[in-house]
Amino acid sequence: MTQILTRRVPVKASAMLEQQGIPPLLARLFAARGVTDIDGLDTQLARLLPPERLFRADEAARLLADAIDAKRRLLIVADYDCDGATACAVGLRALRSFNADVRYLVPNRFEYGYGLTPEIVRLAAAQKPDLLITVDNGIASFEGVAEARRLGMTTLITDHHLPAAMPANELPDAEVIVNPNQPGCDFPSKALAGVGVMFYVMLALRGELRRRGRFNGSFEPNLAALLDLVALGTVADVVPLDRNNRILVAQGIARMRSGRMQPGIAALFRAAGRDAERASSFDLGFALGPRLNAAGRLSDMALGIECLASDDAARTLNIAQELDALNRERRAIESGMKDDALARLENIDAGGRASLCLFEPAWHQGVIGILAARIRERLHRPTFAFAGGTEDELKGSGRSIPGLHLRDALDLVAKQHPGLLLRFGGHAAAAGLSLRRADLARFEAAFEAVARSLIAPADLNRTIETDGPLENAHMSLASARQLEAQIWGQGFPAPVFSDEFQVLSQRLLKDRHLKLILAKNGARYDAIQFNFAEAAPAKIRCAYRLGVNAYNGQETVQLLLEHFEPA
Repeated sequence: MTQILTRRVPVKASAMLEQQGIPPLLARLFAARGVTDIDGLDTQLARLLPPERLFRADEAARLLADAIDAKRRLLIVADYDCDGATACAVGLRALRSFNADVRYLVPNRFEYGYGLTPEIVRLAAAQKPDLLITVDNGIASFEGVAEARRLGMTTLITDHHLPAAMPANELPDAEVIVNPNQPGCDFPSKALAGVGVMFYVMLALRGELRRRGRFNGSFEPNLAALLDLVALGTVADVVPLDRNNRILVAQGIARMRSGRMQPGIAALFRAAGRDAERASSFDLGFALGPRLNAAGRLSDMALGIECLASDDAARTLNIAQELDALNRERRAIESGMKDDALARLENIDAGGRASLCLFEPAWHQGVIGILAARIRERLHRPTFAFAGGTEDELKGSGRSIPGLHLRDALDLVAKQHPGLLLRFGGHAAAAGLSLRRADLARFEAAFEAVARSLIAPADLNRTIETDGPLENAHMSLASARQLEAQIWGQGFPAPVFSDEFQVLSQRLLKDRHLKLILAKNGARYDAIQFNFAEAAPAKIRCAYRLGVNAYNGQETVQLLLEHFEPA
């Protein structure tokens, strides 16, 4: 069952924003998202939280500055998703601008798995680095850090994931750890992505080098030039856009819109067929991010990192086209896996369960996370999809619903069933794990029991929170453009409206997408619901986004339906 709800709009906050010059429609939307006055909408860089506030960033800066001064060899160990790739590119570009001797290594997910494992450390040792720098991983890499120390390498961890469930808040024995979610860190923005953490460490390093007189009379690198990378990684990792993250994303998107972006970012826009002058969070999350992630899912994320770290425009365009081809391949694989999963679910009473676990040995290990997300979206249940990692071990990727913190749920499973989970980690909404193939049924039962104990029955019903009806005067191209220009994302959601319409006509496009002509108060509107092939009744109540449809050089308003039901 899906329920359409309307957000509460604090009237005083909305009125205050209007008095301060915010257009009425935006004032209503911003007030409903917790903004109380115009100061809360200031996304100037001067309002960014200072790097001194991030616990141990100053120690990381001194460690890196000492290494640069001593001409030591640095090696960045990256994660294989978009956040890890952008964090790596930020590190490479900043450190090179500081004249550091820096290289990178990104694990192949199919050979080495996730994080700074002992195997990855031994692979890194072949490059003879003095200092290993993790980005978007490392907070749970106890054995990897120990192996690095044994081999004579120092480790700097930059990460944003939650620490492992260990007694007494135990952390890896790294030289320095910078992570807003580690014990003792009171940094106000706990939602920093991995790329945001790395950007902050680079800001702290520049400050340290400045104090050492490095830039006296010489060029000082402008780290704001890296904000397009920070924006991409932040949006693609679906971290909440709190005030600080909105500043990072807004500044990065502003650079894209003005043409001041890295060649690789420009190449990704071109390969995706998107206009960088009208860049939005949607472009980053649904066009550029998936193309980068396709490299880590199907091939090697080194391809994505090279795209972001290179200054050769022709080379980055060639790589972006390769990434686009990989993304098309990923979509085809995903489609087959989804059809297979839905066929299996016909024999399962999903409504009577609090969670779902699906396994097929032939499923692609790099795509199971997307599959879990698709099933979660369809059935509104926390879902894990598994593929065969090795003959004896399964790799699982999960996606959750509001009301269940997935990583905490796995932690509870691990405590109740010691030894069941070989490895696990993640966030509230997404997590991964490894377990023995023979233990799959045991895990499914254990996770179902934990999910049932933690999820309120009401949370098993899907809800769509909307901004209520949209007046006819605002159902215009100007309003759609106004909304498109704002920064929306996780925790600061893009506007979704709800209203009743008459259905004047409907047809299927490519046998997959429902195209409609709707009417309200004498006005007619084009509408579409993607990947939905069921017929609509004569009168509907729907949740929709206001979009722009560009066709044959003409732009018109289009309603993008999220859900509809009989009025």
